[in-house]
Amino acid sequence: MSKIKPAKGSPYARILGVGGYRPTRVVPNEVILEKIDSSDEWIRSRSGIATRHWASPQETVAAMSVEASGKALADAGISPEQIGAVIVSTVSHFKQTPAVATEIAHRIGAVKPAAFDISAGCAGFGYGLTLAKGMVVEGSAEYVLVIGVERLSDLTDLEDRATAFLFGDGAGAVVVGPSDEPAIGPTVWGSEGDKSETIKQTVPWDEFRSTDSAEKFPAITQEGQAVFRWAVFEMAKVAQQALDAAGITPDDLDVFIPHQANMRIIDSMVKTLKLPDHVTVARDVETTGNTSAASIPLAMERLLATGAAKSGDTALVIGFGAGLVYAATVVTLP
Repeated sequence: MSKIKPAKGSPYARILGVGGYRPTRVVPNEVILEKIDSSDEWIRSRSGIATRHWASPQETVAAMSVEASGKALADAGISPEQIGAVIVSTVSHFKQTPAVATEIAHRIGAVKPAAFDISAGCAGFGYGLTLAKGMVVEGSAEYVLVIGVERLSDLTDLEDRATAFLFGDGAGAVVVGPSDEPAIGPTVWGSEGDKSETIKQTVPWDEFRSTDSAEKFPAITQEGQAVFRWAVFEMAKVAQQALDAAGITPDDLDVFIPHQANMRIIDSMVKTLKLPDHVTVARDVETTGNTSAASIPLAMERLLATGAAKSGDTALVIGFGAGLVYAATVVTLP
């Protein structure tokens, strides 16, 4: 017989608060067009993006995360001292070690929390949310701060006509804590590594070990059509699986918050899932661009702030991206 004591966590977990930070600089399509042969009409028709935010040198990955975290903590009514773990999802923090989560934890005033980074691309928020839920239920942390943050302007090739207009910067954060009822459903997640070349960094960092490297600075590149087909057809199936796992139907949904990759992908998923007209759909990509791991919490924060969604609404969230990786779950909005 095992001598290990059973965990003493909460029976369930929920999102208690959300916060977001968008850099102050707003970049319209006209700025992008200075480097590529395209048009505002083409960019809008292909992606739905009109503007995006780019960070200043002072708006670092850590600085943006601290701002978003402060708002999430205030929204949740939780003090930094109560945070038992900090999880940061990012692909654009250039220090391999230490984890930026440790710096963020210190700067917000958390006291010796577990702190670590994860790399799951645009699905990173869903991965972090699932880990946080497990911590709360298992009892290793009562409250967990989950952050999705990116400075993708640092990894954008402004001369690449296929991707120059896509990416933006920002940070979104949520506080996950105890709940007396189910408020974060089972996660449907996975990866398809055979498609890992469809979204990738152009060259590895070790190419720059030599100062006379002829390689351009690394950027994110993707095979647009392949990604579009995968996202629309395969991710709609994953979204449906998440609904099934939560025991609900599209009619039970109030809100749909997909990764803000592309407006055409979002609209196609809505159609494929046959979502009812009453379901509010996040389309934050129009003014924020694709912010990878930050896109879902940023979109969630905006929906709640504008009143397009309300506390207690049932929302389907799904992230998908480089790897190719994905994660979908149903949550109750804070």
